[in-house]
Amino acid sequence: MSMKQQYGQAKDNYHAKIIAKSALIFAVCVLLTLICLVPIYILIVNSTHSNMELVANPSQFFFGSHLGENIQTIMNKVPDGASKVVKRTAQQYSSAFNVGKGYLNSFIIAGSTTVLTVFFSALTAYGLVVYDFKLSGPAYTFIIAVMMIPVQVSSAGFVAFMYSLGLVNSFIPLIVPAIAAPAIIFFMVSYMKSSFPLDIVEASRIDGCGEFRTFLTIAIPMMKPAMAVQAIFAFVANWNNYYTQNMILKNEKFATVPIMVSKVLAFDKNLDNGANFLCVTLSILPIVIVYFILSKFIIAGVALGGVKE
Repeated sequence: MSMKQQYGQAKDNYHAKIIAKSALIFAVCVLLTLICLVPIYILIVNSTHSNMELVANPSQFFFGSHLGENIQTIMNKVPDGASKVVKRTAQQYSSAFNVGKGYLNSFIIAGSTTVLTVFFSALTAYGLVVYDFKLSGPAYTFIIAVMMIPVQVSSAGFVAFMYSLGLVNSFIPLIVPAIAAPAIIFFMVSYMKSSFPLDIVEASRIDGCGEFRTFLTIAIPMMKPAMAVQAIFAFVANWNNYYTQNMILKNEKFATVPIMVSKVLAFDKNLDNGANFLCVTLSILPIVIVYFILSKFIIAGVALGGVKE
C-alpha cells in the first residue's frame, strides 16, 4: 500500500470517528431533551382531560377535549345546568386558586427580586473583580462560605425576626433579603474573570468616565449574557419559593401561585385531576415564557469572548 493510500485510509478513519462521536453526542443530547420535555408534555396533555378519563387511564399521551371544562372549573364559570357536585368543585377550586391574584402576587415578588438580585450581584462582582483591594479575597471567601448554609438552617430565626418587626403578610421580607445572593455573585465573578477585559475600565477612566457610569454603560452591556442566565435562575427560584412564602404570607390576599397550588393538591374531597394538572400547568407557564424571552441573551454569550482582547 502506497503512502498516499495509507494517508487516505487514515483520513477516512479519522472522519468516521468524528462522525460516530458527533452522532453519539447528538443522541445523548436528544435523550436528555426528551427526559426534560416529556414530563412537561404529559402535564400539559393531562390538563386537557377530564377527571374520569384520568382516573380510568392516568397515562395520557394525546390531547383531550376537556380543557375548556377544566378552565371553567378553576375559574368557577361552570354552566347553570351543571350538577351540585360540579358547582361545589368549581367553587372550591376558584376559592383556592385565584389565577389573577396569584399571578400578580408572584410577579411582584419574583419580578422585583430578580431585578434587584441580578443588578446588585453584578455590582458586587464588578467591585470584587475590578477593584483589587486587600479585603476582596476574604470578602469573596465569606460569600462562598455563605453558600454552604442551607436556607432552612436560618429560617426559624428569620421568621421570628420578621414577626418582631411586624413584617409578616408583607412582600418586603421576600424581596429585600433576596438581594444578597451568594450563588449569583459567585457566577458573576467567575464570568467576569474569564470574559471581562479590565483594559476597558482603564480606558474609560482615562476618558473621564465616572466609576458608576462605567459600570452602567460598559460593564452591564458586556455582562448581559451572564445576567440573563442568572435572571432565569433567580426568577425560577423566587417564583417557586414555597418554603419561605408559606411562612411569611399567612393572609390569603397575599397568597402566591405556589401556595395556591399546594392548597389545590391538598384537596381530599371533590377532587378533579384535570383541574389539578391545569393549575400546575398555569404555575409553570410564566417560567417558560421568561426563559424564551431571555434565551437570546444566553446564545449571544457564546460570541462574547471574541471581544475580550
